Amino acid sequence: MPNILVTGSSSGFGNLIVQTLIENGHTVAASMRNTKTKNREAAEAVKSSGAHVFDIDVTNETSVNTGVRECIDTLGSIEVLVNNAGIGVLGLQETFTIEDWQKVFDVNVFGVQRMNRAILPHMRERGSGLLIHISSLLGRFVLPFFGPYNATKHALEAMADNYRIELNHCGIDSVIVEPGAFGTDFGRNIMTSSDGERAKSYGEFADAPTKQMEGFGPHLQGENAPKPQWVADAVLKLIETPAGKRPFRTVVDGLGMGDAITPTNEAIQHATEIIYKNFGMDGMLRLKV
Repeated sequence: MPNILVTGSSSGFGNLIVQTLIENGHTVAASMRNTKTKNREAAEAVKSSGAHVFDIDVTNETSVNTGVRECIDTLGSIEVLVNNAGIGVLGLQETFTIEDWQKVFDVNVFGVQRMNRAILPHMRERGSGLLIHISSLLGRFVLPFFGPYNATKHALEAMADNYRIELNHCGIDSVIVEPGAFGTDFGRNIMTSSDGERAKSYGEFADAPTKQMEGFGPHLQGENAPKPQWVADAVLKLIETPAGKRPFRTVVDGLGMGDAITPTNEAIQHATEIIYKNFGMDGMLRLKV
């Protein structure tokens, strides 16, 4: 059974992923920020469930490098990294300042790169490993009022795909999980834009982001709403699928968006295979097992 490191484990998908993996007999290193302060209760709850808890702030390179090293020293090895930590946004794109954009990219993109850089030497030395990137269907198309978030998930998709190509010969898998909308605490922890004065210049349309979010809420509640557990189950399935058999993209959705995006994913994969074959690079698309 592989040892698994999951970032952003204090709540939402991350917490569900940790619980699901433990229930299925896996050894899990659950990381989160502020384990002694803000997230103390969450850290204690995760620890009581059987996980090893580590304090990692993905926006701080020292914290990442130290935390990953502690995980490896404690567990002996890390075979799987689940890059789950992320932050959402809500607002008119123009009203997000450069500083706002930097904060979102620092978590959703640069944080992933920090984690990957910290763990990959260990995985390359072992000649195997699995990187699971929790992306979003908004990494394949955009919805209004999530501008910086859309952009980070598009960037994450490219990053994960490039890692797939460059790491295949090392025996390391890089895959993506693309959730749709789910009723987690995503909305409660969302970041709004800083430039309120700029928003006022939009007049009544400045209220559109909030109204859209309020209108979407009922779709994520009730017995027929998409279940966040589906995302945790998808991660578990990827981990337990043999190397070389895992799909690169896994869509998890219950509102019909995934059905529309899946053909696009398949078309892009087909185009990639053709282009790489034409360039004599198709061997780079196959994982060395």
